[in-house]
Amino acid sequence: MAACRRVQRLLLLMFICGWIGSAHGGKPDAENPADNLERGKNAAGDGKASALDGASSVRRSGGWKLAEEAACREDVSRICPKHSWNNNLAVLECLQDRKDETEIAADCNHLLWNYKLNLTTDPKFESVAVEVCKTTISGLKECAGVDRGKGYLVSCLVEHRTNISEYQCSQYITKMTSIVFSDYRLICGFMDQCKDDINKLHCGSVNTGEKDIHSQGEVIACLEKGLVSEAEEQPGQYTIKEDCKKAIMRVAELSSDDFHLDRHLYFACREDRERFCENTPAGEGKVYKCLFNHKFEESMSDKCKDALSTRQKLIAQDYKVSYSLAKACKPDLRKYRCNMDTSMPRAREAKLSYLLLCLEAAVHRGQTVSGECQGEMLDYRRMLMEDYSLSPEIVLHCRGEIDTHCSGLHHKGRTLHCLMRVSRDKGILEGHCQKALQTLIQETDPGADYRIDRALNEACESVIQTACKHIRNGDPMILSCLMEHLYTDKMVEDCEHRLLELQYFISRDWKLDPILYKKCQNDAARICHTHGWNETSEFMPPGAVFSCLYRHAYRTEMQGRRGSSETSDLSRDCKTEVQRILHQRALDVKLDPELQQRCMTDLGKWCSEKTEAGQELECLQDHLDDLVPLCREVVGNLTELESEDIQIEALLIRACEPVIQSYCHEVADNQIDTGDLMECLVANKHQKEMNEKCAVGVTHFQLIQMKDFRFSYKFKMACKEDVLKLCPNIKKKVDVVICLSTTVRNDTLQEGREQRVSMKCRKQLRVEELEMSEDIRLEPDLYESCGQDIKQHCQNVVFGNAQVIECLKEKKKQLTQQCHQKVFKLQENEMMDPELDFQLMRVCKQMIRRFCSESDAKNMLQCLKQNKNSELMDPKCKQMITKRQITQNTDYRLNPVLRKACKADIPKFCQGILNNAKDDNELEGQVISCLKLKYADQIPRLCAEEVAAQEQTGQVEECLKINLLKISHEGCKKEVLNILKESKADIFVDPVLHTACALDIKHQCAAIPPGRGRQMSCLMEALQDKRVRLQPECKKRLQDRIDMWSYAAKVAPAEGFSDLAGQVFTSPAKNYILSMLAMCVILLFLMGLFCGRITKRVTQELKDR
Repeated sequence: MAACRRVQRLLLLMFICGWIGSAHGGKPDAENPADNLERGKNAAGDGKASALDGASSVRRSGGWKLAEEAACREDVSRICPKHSWNNNLAVLECLQDRKDETEIAADCNHLLWNYKLNLTTDPKFESVAVEVCKTTISGLKECAGVDRGKGYLVSCLVEHRTNISEYQCSQYITKMTSIVFSDYRLICGFMDQCKDDINKLHCGSVNTGEKDIHSQGEVIACLEKGLVSEAEEQPGQYTIKEDCKKAIMRVAELSSDDFHLDRHLYFACREDRERFCENTPAGEGKVYKCLFNHKFEESMSDKCKDALSTRQKLIAQDYKVSYSLAKACKPDLRKYRCNMDTSMPRAREAKLSYLLLCLEAAVHRGQTVSGECQGEMLDYRRMLMEDYSLSPEIVLHCRGEIDTHCSGLHHKGRTLHCLMRVSRDKGILEGHCQKALQTLIQETDPGADYRIDRALNEACESVIQTACKHIRNGDPMILSCLMEHLYTDKMVEDCEHRLLELQYFISRDWKLDPILYKKCQNDAARICHTHGWNETSEFMPPGAVFSCLYRHAYRTEMQGRRGSSETSDLSRDCKTEVQRILHQRALDVKLDPELQQRCMTDLGKWCSEKTEAGQELECLQDHLDDLVPLCREVVGNLTELESEDIQIEALLIRACEPVIQSYCHEVADNQIDTGDLMECLVANKHQKEMNEKCAVGVTHFQLIQMKDFRFSYKFKMACKEDVLKLCPNIKKKVDVVICLSTTVRNDTLQEGREQRVSMKCRKQLRVEELEMSEDIRLEPDLYESCGQDIKQHCQNVVFGNAQVIECLKEKKKQLTQQCHQKVFKLQENEMMDPELDFQLMRVCKQMIRRFCSESDAKNMLQCLKQNKNSELMDPKCKQMITKRQITQNTDYRLNPVLRKACKADIPKFCQGILNNAKDDNELEGQVISCLKLKYADQIPRLCAEEVAAQEQTGQVEECLKINLLKISHEGCKKEVLNILKESKADIFVDPVLHTACALDIKHQCAAIPPGRGRQMSCLMEALQDKRVRLQPECKKRLQDRIDMWSYAAKVAPAEGFSDLAGQVFTSPAKNYILSMLAMCVILLFLMGLFCGRITKRVTQELKDR
């Protein structure tokens, strides 16, 4: 057996030089002395072979020749060319390599068998090598000293073949190798090790002469298929003995040099070799690789495809079956100790997948792997991606899915992508199948070079040529570039599908993105405690590493202070890559493993019809309150992250590109924008550059923010401490805003009280309030209460610009009670703080800049009212101001100025109305009517004609003014006096006087701004100036007003003690009056005391009498 093992070693080494023999084997060389040494005498009848003749100078014509034997003479003359008849090896090769349809006689078969057997067993075999390779042996020290007669010499020569320059020596070894591999029985030990397995698998006969001797390659092919079936655990497979398995793999390894040595493959692919690889020289596995590259060509024969697949599957089980790969990567395997793991079974260590993972790990660590080895690895990684059947784990675990969903898609990686699509779209793969796919993606590592994935390469070729042509071919950035152009005009549908299918698996292991791994491997090891590229940990699985990285990339300021920056912060390069991956994941929820896993049920329940890009995440956000807790948590975290960096929403950023370029480019350039970009987009939502997609996206994000105050990053950071202190247990943003706003208002009204809400929170709170006023949907309570009214009265009104709110205000009398109350409350807040009136601020934006730039925000409407009739006032703004004035007249609470001025009188006269009114019910002018009730009885008697007039031109008020002296009701007198005071302050409030003097105002007072009685003073000066001639009607009305004002100076007596006390306390001479009253009281006290003493003394004198 020792000698047999040495022969096996010899054969292992002999295969290396087979390529030279293939190049010259069919051309007999007249000067080749090996042929003379191959001569031997053989009796065809008894089958006994004689020894080889060792003489080296015998002429061809004088020795024994196969062509002259009676058993083979006819076959040789019929099949082999005449010039080869004198060369026994040429005749042997001719008869062995004949076409399948060509038959030879059985006696000739038997003669050839014995001749080949004698060649491999003759004791003079080594002496032939000594003579043929004499010069080479003397030049090689390693071979010159080996023991002779044991077969070591030839083994040594083959090991040092690269140093052999003698052509005849190489030819001799090559020819002997081809002879041995023509029949499995000529391989030492093979027959003994595999005899039982051959019979069990019915792979052929082991008895000489019972089967065509040239079909014996089929026996090895049959065993190889049995070995592959066992690895794939196919139904009914037979378990081959371990010794036979080793022998089968040994034969495959020995035949890896020259495809002629794999007799089954040679005959199956002979014509295909001529078709596809005619110019490819034999040797070093080149023909194998050429045929592998053309395996999926339509013209490739099925027999050849099957034979090639079997050999590829053997390579997958043992990389040494590939001559070129084993040779190219041998130094690197030794350098990085890829075959030195003593704890690993030898069978696993030899697998192609283990070799790829080990060397890929070295590459990812930045270590050097030879270019030749990397080239071979690239070829075999592509091979594994093209044909799923080369991965036994996928064949075993995904058999059902392939039959159900992917039948007939075997070519060019289509079946693998089909399985990826099933896993991505439907999520119905078994755990083992998904794991097998994930393992294959890691082995092939297509993220490092997109060309490994042939299906992706072919689908995306046009996109790469247009959108990514600036990137070097094969660069890992190609995939990132394709993701950046996903859902753009440059992307084609087939590429989009293939890309998302691959990214689905790459996203589940951070190591499969080579750029991310390169930039973040040190951070991951330091912060997330990860291991090497090809190592895994149950404590930190691959999918959890990226979550760890992005949590540290988007640490808030408070988190940053709690953690040490030296140990917890990511490097700048790693942060950039984490942000890039987040941008990619935002394109499709399936690219976020945690999100898809936790939200699978909710996606099916709420979002089954949302199939467009980005719609699924929006759908989950819309149904946030309905999601299961685990899904709600991950969607909430992602939304919170988007609020900090809205650029993660790649689709939204693309849609908003025009607005960003025009108004927000400065904040967009920040690496992490901390909410500034979204705030800028909201502020410019109504610019002309804003398109519909961008506006819808921005509004949707605003709506999502209302669900939780944490979704507004700047608001959260500014008010987090205030919310915890003042508004605990409140989650919804709108409720938090109301809570904080109420606190601010109460603190402001209570003079001298310190503000409990911090300054930075108050500033951001103001921003949030202004943003919420733009769209009724941002006021969830109002929107919900008025939902039915909106459908009924404002169905065709577009959301945004507060248009729906304005519509509800105009239809206020027709609204349901619930909606009416909410609208009134909104109007009350807007009147108190006009900045919250979005329509007013939008329509009057320019007028505010012109007239009210220095006015306080709370007095904005008052300022606009004062400048309402200016010639420079915009008509649209003037109309809006009029609407607001009409609104104020409906309820005193909508007029803050009136409410403040009459806060004492309203409870005095109208307490009954206030007692019956609710806070959120509109009084519909009842209080104002109550105030007018004091002089209502006088109106019919004195001004009946004017009351009957339909148009409110101020005639009623004018009648009251004229009859002021006749009014007996003091309350009515007081109201008329107030009207007179108002008209004195602003002529526009006195419609009769304004109409009468309009022409004079234009001529005499055009340069005088209205308000504060300025124009009225101008007219009175003109009246007193004898040089100025006023219109008669104006002159008459002015004179009447002067008389009325002189009477109005006399204040009517108070109606009661409370009224009197009110007048005293509101008087500017309050202190004087009170001091005089105090003096009177003291004086009365002294007088009483004095009078009492006198009275008492008189009484005493009377008693004395």
